[in-house]
Amino acid sequence: MSVRSVRATLATLVLSTAAVLGLAQPASAAGDNYVALGDSYSSGVGAGDYTSESGDCKRSTHAYPSLWAAANSPSSFRFVACSGATTTTVAGSQLSALTSSTTLVSVTAGGNDIGFADVMQTCVLQSEATCVSRVNTAVSAMQNSLPGKLDSLYSGIRSRSPQAHVVVLGYPRFYKLSGSCIAGLTETERGAINNASDVLNGVLAKRAADAGFTFSGVVDEFTGHELCSGDAWLHSVTIPVGNSYHPKAVGQSSGYLPAFRSVA
Repeated sequence: MSVRSVRATLATLVLSTAAVLGLAQPASAAGDNYVALGDSYSSGVGAGDYTSESGDCKRSTHAYPSLWAAANSPSSFRFVACSGATTTTVAGSQLSALTSSTTLVSVTAGGNDIGFADVMQTCVLQSEATCVSRVNTAVSAMQNSLPGKLDSLYSGIRSRSPQAHVVVLGYPRFYKLSGSCIAGLTETERGAINNASDVLNGVLAKRAADAGFTFSGVVDEFTGHELCSGDAWLHSVTIPVGNSYHPKAVGQSSGYLPAFRSVA
């Protein structure tokens, strides 16, 4: 058997084994027409170096969509994610970037629908009981009103780009419990916020699966780099305040980018 034949046989065996084991075969970036949708976690708020054209949307050159596009040179790249976006505003103002030729889509959406910013403001400024109550209200919204909003958004994405590989990314847990923080929120508050992140990610994963999309969580990537870990990839309360509880540049490059790259 020739060397070429041996290599071909080995390649066939590897691919066959992957298929049997159900291992994902990420699509090649060559020829991709990529559109990045979503909220501040996709636009890159907190990562700095925002493009002048993005204005208040604060699209960062350090955000995972920009980093992935720079590394993979897709045929086309539309970056329309925007700070403050909800499922409704993504549907209303971002889906026009999609076409029938779009082959790859990334999206983060849902955090603003359940009042993420208000939850964190309440927990920072008010009592433990008020914080936990506000978190529980957000969790109720995740379980009751958010699924229908996600279904509507995902249906709109699929309608505009029926052949696209769509990746829904989740949100990190914010806190390492029993960590290095000696001030700020209580452990009860931190635990409630982490639990809410888990619930939100669960809802996103379920709705993405039902839409035929791929969900990629970032909890594993951020583990060991939460607030109170001593090596946080997230901003705590900071100036400018809009950066608070958003990934730093390292959170985008070492957290979100690997989570996206692994399935894109």
